[in-house]
Amino acid sequence: MSWKVIHRWLGLTIGTLAVVLGITGSVLAIDPVQQAWQAPAAPGDLPVATLVERVTRTVPDAEEIRHLPSGAVVVFSFAGDQPQAQYVDPADGRVLGAWQASALPRWVKNLHRSLLLGDAGRWGAAGIALAMALLCVSALVLLLRRMGGWRQLAARVRGSLAQRIHVVAGRVVLAVLCLTSLTALTMSASTLGLVELDARVEPEVLSVLTGQPDLPGARLAPLQSLAMKDLRKLNFPGPTDPEDTWNVATAQGQGWIDRYSGQMLAWQDATLAQRIYDWAVVLHTGEASWPWAVVLGLVGASMLLFWLSGVVIWWQARRQAPRITGNTPLAQADVLIFVASEGGSTWGFAQTLQDALSQGGHRVHTSELENFQTTAATRQVFVLAATYGEGQAPAHASHALEHIAKLGASAVPVTVLGFGDRQFPAFCAFAVALDQTLRAQGWPALLPLECIHQQSGQQFARWGVALAQALGEPLVLEHVPRVPPTTTLTLVARQDYPGVTGQATAILRFAWPAQGPGARLRGHGLARFAAGDLLGIVPPGSTVPRYYSLASGWKDGFVEICVRQMPGGLCSTHLLGLQMGDSITAFVRSNPGFALPRTRRPVLLIGAGTGVAPLAGFIRRNDRRSPMHLYFGGRDPARDFYFGSDIQRWLDEGRLATLETVFSRVPGGGGYVQDALRRDAERVRDLVAQGALVRVCGSRAMAQGVAETLDTVLAPLQLSVSTLKAKERYAEDVF
Repeated sequence: MSWKVIHRWLGLTIGTLAVVLGITGSVLAIDPVQQAWQAPAAPGDLPVATLVERVTRTVPDAEEIRHLPSGAVVVFSFAGDQPQAQYVDPADGRVLGAWQASALPRWVKNLHRSLLLGDAGRWGAAGIALAMALLCVSALVLLLRRMGGWRQLAARVRGSLAQRIHVVAGRVVLAVLCLTSLTALTMSASTLGLVELDARVEPEVLSVLTGQPDLPGARLAPLQSLAMKDLRKLNFPGPTDPEDTWNVATAQGQGWIDRYSGQMLAWQDATLAQRIYDWAVVLHTGEASWPWAVVLGLVGASMLLFWLSGVVIWWQARRQAPRITGNTPLAQADVLIFVASEGGSTWGFAQTLQDALSQGGHRVHTSELENFQTTAATRQVFVLAATYGEGQAPAHASHALEHIAKLGASAVPVTVLGFGDRQFPAFCAFAVALDQTLRAQGWPALLPLECIHQQSGQQFARWGVALAQALGEPLVLEHVPRVPPTTTLTLVARQDYPGVTGQATAILRFAWPAQGPGARLRGHGLARFAAGDLLGIVPPGSTVPRYYSLASGWKDGFVEICVRQMPGGLCSTHLLGLQMGDSITAFVRSNPGFALPRTRRPVLLIGAGTGVAPLAGFIRRNDRRSPMHLYFGGRDPARDFYFGSDIQRWLDEGRLATLETVFSRVPGGGGYVQDALRRDAERVRDLVAQGALVRVCGSRAMAQGVAETLDTVLAPLQLSVSTLKAKERYAEDVF
C-alpha cells in the first residue's frame, strides 16, 4: 500500500473526528491565554520562602500554594466551610480575585478527551491521535515527493486551489500537528494505564514533636533555596495534626519537610515517565506559554481547512479516475498500453489510443505502468507516462522503473509517449528516464520518444499520424478532453494587423459577462483569471479546444487575446472572421507555471510575435511600477508590432521601465530578440544578478534561441536557464 493511499484513507475515515478534536483543542487553548492575562507571573528567581511569607500575611489560613504553568500564583484556603481559590500578587501577597480552573464548559474538555464516551471514548481519542501521527508521516513523505526534496520544500506550490491550500497549510503546521499527535499519545498512555507515572509508595514520614512552635515557612531552609521557577505546588501542614509535614512538589520531584526543624525528611526524584508526561502536557496544552497556546489554537482550527481541502482533492481525483472501456483481457491482447498518471488526465489519452487501435482490429489491454509485462500474444506495447513534481514518477508508478529493469527484454517494440509541462525544469523527465531504461535493457521501439506539452490534443494527433505510418495502417487520434463549463463572450473591439507573410493577425477584446471587474463567475467557465492564463475556445465543427494566452486579467474587466491566422487553422479562421457583437463560448485554464507573482524584483520580459500578448497583460497590471524590461521581436514595425501603442503608453506611465524592439525583415531592424539580448549582455547580467524574474513567450524555436543566448550571457555569473528554472525565476510559454 502506497503512502498516498494511506494518507487518503486515513484522512477520509478519521477526518471528521480529527476535526472535532482539532476544533475543541482550539477552544481549550483559550484557557492558557486567559490565565496568563488574569494575574501577574511570579519572578523565576523569587525564593519560595519569600512568597510564603507574603501569602501568609494576607491569607493566614492558606493550605496550598499552586504555581500555575502560566506563572500565576493561586492560594487555596477555607472561609468557614467554604473552599476558596484566589489569585495573589507574588510581589506582595495581595489577593487579586477568584481563580477558576476553566471558564469553558466541562463538556468541551470531555469531548476533546473522550468524545463524551467515557473510557471507550478515551481509547477512541488515543486511536485518532495514533492515526494522526501516521497521517503526518505520510503527509511529510508526500510533501517531499511533491516539492522535490527538502531543498525545494519552500518552493511555490502548483496545482488546483484545493491542492495549493492543502500543501501550503501542511508546510506551515505539519510539524506542530505531528507534535500534538505524539504528545496526545503520551498523555493517553498514562490516562489509560498503559504507562504508570510513579509506582513508588510515598514515604511514611512525620514531623518530630519537640514541644517547639512551628517554624515559619519563611525560615525553612529548603524553601529558602528553592526558586519559584521550579515550584509546582506547596502544601502547608494541617493545623490539627501536629505530625503533619510541609509537602513541596517541584519539576525535579517532591519532598517532605519537618514543620518544627525545617529539615528535609524525605525526597523522591521525579521519574522519567513523569518528566516526559509533564513535557507532553506543556507542549500539548500550551499551559506554560500563552503564545504557544495561540499557535496550538490556530493549528487546531486548521484541521477543518485540511479536511475540507482534502475532501475536495479526493473528489476531484475520483472524478478523474481512469475508466477504460472495452479492455481486452491481458492474455488475449496483441497491443498493451501502460499508463503512469498523477492527476488522471493521461488515462483519457490512453482511452483515445485504445479506441483507435480497437477500431483497426487490434485487441487492446490498458493498465497501470506498475503492471508492465508482455505475453505470447503481445505485438506492440505503448507507455503513456506523465511526469510528477521535479521529474518524479507518478505516485502509483514510483517503483515501475525498478520493476522494468528486472525484466528481460524481448523483441516486442515498446514505444514511450511522455506528458508534461515545459514550465517545469524537469519536462517529461520520468518519460525520458523510462525510455532510457527500456533501451538500455534492449527493448526496441516503434517510434522515438515524443513529449506532449500541456496535454496538447494537436501534438497527440500529430503523433498519431506518425504512428499510423509506422504501423502501416489507418489510425486517427482525435482526443476529446473533458471541457470545463463555458461562458459566452461577446466581441466588443478588435485591432487588425496585416502581417508580413499574408497571415492576418488581430487583437480581439471580448466583454466579460460579469458586471464590473470585481465580480466573479463560478461554474460558468471564468473566475479570477490573470494575464498569462489560457483561454480555451472550442471552434464550431470541433470538439477539441484551442488555447490562447490571455493579455488581460479579471481586474481589467475584459478578456483579450492575440490571434494569428494559421494555415488551415479551424479556430484562428473562426476567430478572425468574427464581427463586432458576435459571440464565442470559452473557458479559462490556469497557467500557474507562467504566472507572474507580485514582486518588487526586476522582471525581464522576452516575446516575439503574438507571444507578446501575456507579457502585455503583465505590464498592463503593473500598478506597483515594478521595474519591467521588455524585449520584443517582430518582422516589420508597420505590420506586426502588436500592442505597440499600448506599450508606448505604458512606457510613459512607468508601468514599463525599458523597451527594446528588433525587427528581422527591415533594414537596420536589429535582427532577433536573441541578438538584442546579446548586445545588452551586461545589462541582462546585472538584472539577473539583482534577482530578476524572466518570462519568455513565443515560438519554440525562438524560446530555444533565447535560452541558448542567455546561457552564454549568464555564464560569467555561473548561472544558466536551467538553474533559473530550478529557482522558479524562469518560465516559458511556447507554441
